[in-house]
Amino acid sequence: MSFKTKMIPLAGAIAFAFAGAAAAQDLVVKIGHVGPISGAIAHLGKDNENGAKMAIEELNAKGVMIGGKKAKFELLAEDDGADPKQGTTVAQKLVDAKVNGVIGHLNSGTTIPASKIYNDAGIVQISPSATNPKYTQQGFKGAFRVVANDGQLGGTLGRFAVQINKAKKVAVIDDKTAYGEGVAAEFIKGAKGKGAEVVVQEHTTDKSTDFSAILTTIKAKNPDVIFFGGMDAVAGPMLRQMKALGITAKFMGGDGICSADLVKLADNGIGEGQVVCAEAGGVLDAQKKANDEWKAAFKKKFGVEVQIYAPYVYDAVMVMVEAMKKAGSAEPAKYLPELKKIHYKGVTGDIAFDDKGDIKEGTLTLYTYKGGKRELLQVVK
Repeated sequence: MSFKTKMIPLAGAIAFAFAGAAAAQDLVVKIGHVGPISGAIAHLGKDNENGAKMAIEELNAKGVMIGGKKAKFELLAEDDGADPKQGTTVAQKLVDAKVNGVIGHLNSGTTIPASKIYNDAGIVQISPSATNPKYTQQGFKGAFRVVANDGQLGGTLGRFAVQINKAKKVAVIDDKTAYGEGVAAEFIKGAKGKGAEVVVQEHTTDKSTDFSAILTTIKAKNPDVIFFGGMDAVAGPMLRQMKALGITAKFMGGDGICSADLVKLADNGIGEGQVVCAEAGGVLDAQKKANDEWKAAFKKKFGVEVQIYAPYVYDAVMVMVEAMKKAGSAEPAKYLPELKKIHYKGVTGDIAFDDKGDIKEGTLTLYTYKGGKRELLQVVK
């Protein structure tokens, strides 16, 4: 064997050693995501999870540097089933996995109890969709959200019911969850503030399928508007049963019902322009092009339309990583101060947080449904 042939494996070994050393220098950043991937609103949870996957893949493709090291991002995705108990279980699982931050949860009812677990562990949490005001009123310094809260959302819908829908009498139903009760309470405040009368208030659950008794009581009161605080999986059957009972009142709800799937869930139960709902976010005209392009890229990648909050999940991941870059560290205690003062231009608009962790100057988008599709009404800032 010649000297030359002996040198080839030696050179390969040296190159391999250097590659191993370089890999060892990579900074592994674990980002948790939690949403309901099982159960009645699994389509919404999967939508959110896909938004996180899109962000993580893009970040790894860019070769992001944090503190002089190339960051390798890992997504730890968990399913909370929209159940508070399961939510706290998976929150502890992410804490035990020593994640660098958490994006989630989807529902207020899971986000709020999980937030204490993250707070106690010193982990930053950004919810892309939990709107109950209590989430950021707990005084947890690492709790943030990138959407408007129920005070803005429900209040705007209450005012809209009177000012645009000319409602004088309204009926209110909620699903007894933290989200449903919260948004319904804010709707009542907004509607009463504009002079409407709440003629009946009923309650159901997030797993109910039969609303005949509730709707029969409501029909007797002949309201102009029925407001539902809950999710699309319940709103769909409720709309079908309203039609069967001959109830033609306007049907309003918050972001929980404002999905692309509502038409399918309601089957033929939605009258033209009958439903008005609000997404707890939205882009102004100047930002619409970037948002539309992102949604087109999402559809190309996953083969489905955005349901509601995938873009907000994407932005939540990106704004968290931007804070890490500015701090030169993925440790929550070190990047938290940067997150508190961040100004970030995302696909959902400009993101900055107030001292509670709520998004500053959050926008709302009002939609209706016509021709079997969700149709934009207006963006409210």
